[in-house]
Amino acid sequence: MMKRYSISTMLVAITAVTAMPAAAQTRMYAYAEPVAPPAWQEQDPANALYKSAREELNRNNFMKAASQFNQIITRYPRSAYAPDAYYWQAFALYKINGDSELRTARALLERQRTSFPRASTVENREAATLLARINGQLAERGDSRAGEAVARNAEKAASQECPSADDDVRAEAFHAFLNMNSEQAIPLLKQVLARRDRCSAKLREKAVFMVSQKRGPEVEDILLSTARQDPDAKVREQAVFWLSQVNTDRALGYLEDILKTTSDDKIADKAIFAISQHNSARASQMLRDYASNQSAEFKLRDRAIFWLGQRRGGENTTFLKELYAREREDKLKDKIIFALSQQRGNEAWLMELATSGNESVENRKKALFWAGQNRGTSIADLTALYDRMNSREMKDQLIFVYSQRRDKEAVDKLMEIARKETDPELRKKAVFWLGQSKDPRAAEFLMQIINQQ
Repeated sequence: MMKRYSISTMLVAITAVTAMPAAAQTRMYAYAEPVAPPAWQEQDPANALYKSAREELNRNNFMKAASQFNQIITRYPRSAYAPDAYYWQAFALYKINGDSELRTARALLERQRTSFPRASTVENREAATLLARINGQLAERGDSRAGEAVARNAEKAASQECPSADDDVRAEAFHAFLNMNSEQAIPLLKQVLARRDRCSAKLREKAVFMVSQKRGPEVEDILLSTARQDPDAKVREQAVFWLSQVNTDRALGYLEDILKTTSDDKIADKAIFAISQHNSARASQMLRDYASNQSAEFKLRDRAIFWLGQRRGGENTTFLKELYAREREDKLKDKIIFALSQQRGNEAWLMELATSGNESVENRKKALFWAGQNRGTSIADLTALYDRMNSREMKDQLIFVYSQRRDKEAVDKLMEIARKETDPELRKKAVFWLGQSKDPRAAEFLMQIINQQ
């Protein structure tokens, strides 16, 4: 049977990042966990040991993995696996995250850099990124040597001219320094955002995110300035997006100006999202105005309608119903139906729409589906509707709607349709969905059909 999704589940992909703690967002925003490559040297004496170590690492058995990678280093120092074994042992120890393990991991990475500068994890900067993370962890725990390294790397990252491929290393240096020395966060981030060289765009983009997680009067100024002036479109997009965290009339006014003046759909989309996160009557009115704008892009009106559906309040509900009545574009009507289905109390409106002879069949089907998904819609009303429907398509849709309900009465109705419906295709649909039901009565009913003479 098709899985039912709650409103919160359907929104989780959209709101996941902003719902996470700031530290978790920062890590997720910048990195993906490294994965050890499969064994590639079948004749190498350390091949079997590497395979085992990699398997333990993938199973999160970090202590055992660290021990086995160490055995590659000590027993097979000439192995093709040895140069990167330093990195993977250090990574396993980093995941264990004890003070002694972190210090050992740091020593391993420093030794790798000196002894095996051509190792793949050194050349692709994974080792440098991991070392920056380790120093950050140790600095937060009071390790003075790590603290000096973090501060030095952060200052270098802020001012370095057009570096080659060190975005992750530089971002990690920032994360570590800002966690260790939060009062220096804003000045350092301002220094980064003041840069205009093209190769620092990725770093500026990440800096915008870090600014958004801070608190204080300067945050709004920095985000507004970046949204207006940064030469890179993606950096400006991020600044507009994170204005969602600045709940002031000034920020809202700037977002309104964007919607009125920008020709960049991506920027406008970010502005609509940011407005949707402002919990004020003014923000709701801005969304309503944009949703009504016939000259705006369809997909942007769609986004405004979507976010209005997530905002509780009689004005927004009334507006969406009125907009539906005057809208002529079926695709946008579909979006309004969905938006209203996400609010409680609209079951009667959806049912009325489903039975209206003035609406297209597709819109009636959508209204019926969402009415059926809403537990506030009476199953008695839904089952009574079948015999009143003249449209074969609508009867087909009702059968599907019944299949998505867990009510006993829905199964009863499906069995009744399978027995009495004169249209053989509709009977087959009812039988099919009974076969997906977990109700034991459905299984008994199907056996009766199979065994009938």
